[in-house]
Amino acid sequence: MLRLIALVGPLLPYMVLAVVLGVAGFFAAIFLTTFGAYGIVDAAGMPAGIGFGAACVLVAVCGIVRGPLRYGEQLCNHFIAFKLLALIRDKVFGSLRRLAPAKLEGRDKGNLISLLTSDVELLEVFYAHTISPIAIAVVVSLGMTAFIGSFSLPLAFVALAAYLVIGLIVPLTASRMAGKGGREFRDQVGDMNTFVLDSLRGLRETLQYGCERKRSVELEQRTENLASVEAVLKRRMGWFMALTSALVLAFDVAMVGVAFSLYAAGGLGFSEALICVMAFMSSFGPVIAVANLGSTLQQTFASGARVLDVLDESPEVRDVTDGVAVSFEGAEARDVGFSYGAEQILGNVNLRIQPKTVVNIAGRSGSGKSTFLKLLMRFWDVTEGSIELSGTDIRAIDTTSLRDNESYMTQETHLFTGTVRENIALVKPEATDAELDEACRKAAILDLIGRLPQGYDTPVGELGDTLSGGERQRIGLARVFLYDAPFVLLDEPTSNLDSLNEAAVLSALEASKADKTIVLVSHRASTCMFADKTYSVENGRVS
Repeated sequence: MLRLIALVGPLLPYMVLAVVLGVAGFFAAIFLTTFGAYGIVDAAGMPAGIGFGAACVLVAVCGIVRGPLRYGEQLCNHFIAFKLLALIRDKVFGSLRRLAPAKLEGRDKGNLISLLTSDVELLEVFYAHTISPIAIAVVVSLGMTAFIGSFSLPLAFVALAAYLVIGLIVPLTASRMAGKGGREFRDQVGDMNTFVLDSLRGLRETLQYGCERKRSVELEQRTENLASVEAVLKRRMGWFMALTSALVLAFDVAMVGVAFSLYAAGGLGFSEALICVMAFMSSFGPVIAVANLGSTLQQTFASGARVLDVLDESPEVRDVTDGVAVSFEGAEARDVGFSYGAEQILGNVNLRIQPKTVVNIAGRSGSGKSTFLKLLMRFWDVTEGSIELSGTDIRAIDTTSLRDNESYMTQETHLFTGTVRENIALVKPEATDAELDEACRKAAILDLIGRLPQGYDTPVGELGDTLSGGERQRIGLARVFLYDAPFVLLDEPTSNLDSLNEAAVLSALEASKADKTIVLVSHRASTCMFADKTYSVENGRVS
C-alpha cells in the first residue's frame, strides 16, 4: 500500500483537494440532518443555539452544496486515478523494455496481457476510491467525535468506539480473512488469459486433430475454478457488508440508550441528546465506505503486487548509456562460456569474425548456435570470457551504438498487425518507396508485393496470418536489408523458402559481402556454400 501511495507524489495537490472537498461534502450531508434537529428542537420550544429559520437556511445550504462537493471530490479522485494509471502503464512498459528479451523469453503472454490491462485497471479502485476515502473518514470521524464531545464526553467515547470498530477493525479483519484469495484470483485470471490465447492461436490444430471436446472441458474446468475462488471472495465481502450494517444499527441503538440515559439522569438536556443522536446516525458514511473496502481491496492489492513485481524485477542485461561508440571493424569471442542457470550451453568458445566476410555456424539443434547470436547482440551477457566488437568488449559499448552496428533476424519473423509497408519500415520509418523496393528486391519479395491487392498497403493480419511462413520470412529479410547495418546476424534465414527464392536471397547476400559482415546459422548445405569460413558447434564447443 505504501509503495502504491508513493506514486501519488506528483499529483499530491489534487489529492489534498479531493480530501478537502470530500470532508466538506460529508459534513454537509451530516449537518443537513443535524441542522434539521436544531430546527425541530427550536420549533418545540427548546432552543439549542440555532433558531428555526436559521436552521432551515442551513439545511438548504447543506443540501445544495452537497452535490457539487461530492462531484468535485470524485472528479479529483478519478483525475488522479487515470493520470496514475497512465503513469503506471508507462512504468510497466519501461520495465518490460528493460527486461526484454532475456527475462521475457518463455513468459506466459496471457499473464502479461492480464497484467498490462486488468491488473493495472484494477488499481483505479485504490487511487479513486481508497486513499482519499480513508483520509476523509479519519478527518470526519475526529471532527464528529469533537462535535459530539462538545455536548457530552460519554457520547463522544461511544462515537469514537463506533468509528474505530467500523472504520478500522472491520476492514482489517476482512482483509486478513481474505488471505491470499485476491492474489490467487488474479493469478488464475492471468492463467486463463494464457489458455484462451493459446486456444485461439491453435484453433486450426485443435480442429484438425479433433481436440475440441478436450479443450472445451479444460476451459470449463478452469472457468469453474476461477468462479469458485471469486465466489469465496464475494461471499466474504457479503458477510462483512452485513456485519457492517449490523454494527451500525447496534451502535445507533447504543447511542440512543446512552444519550437518553444521560438525559434521564439529568446529565444532558433533551435537545442536546436529540442533536447528538441525529448527528451520530448521519455520520457513518465515511467509515462504511472504508469498511466495505476490506474485502474488495484484496484483488486490488493482488494486482498491485503483480505490477510491483514487474517493476522490481532486475533485468538480465542492463543497457549501457554512457559507453563508447564504435564503427564495425570485426568481432571476436574470447574464451566465451554461457549458462542458462545451472545448464551450460557454451564453453571455451574462441572465434574471430573478419570484416566483409561470411561466417557460417553449423551444428545440431540445441547445440548453442542461436544462443551465440544472442550473445553477439548482447541479449544476454556471457558467463565467462568476453565478446568484442571492433576490439571493444560489447559490455562497454553504448547500447544504441551496438544496435546501430548489428542487424539480427531470428528463426521466427514476428509481424505486427498493420500493413506490409509498416512491418518492413519498422526498422526505418522514414524509408522512401525506392529504399523499400530495393530491400524487397534483395529479399525476393518485391514481385509478391506487386501482386497483393493493395501493394505495400495490404494488411498482414494478426501475427501475419494472411501470409505464408516463407512470405513472413522474406519480410524479415527485407527488414534486414532496409536496416543496412554493417554486421548482419541471420538465424536460418532461408528455412521456409523454396529453392528459387532461396537462390535469389543468397545471391543478394553474396552481393552484400562487399560492404557487410554476415554471420549465418543454417542447416542447408546450399545456404552454407558461399560462406568464407565455417565453424561447427558441438556440445557447446566451437571448432
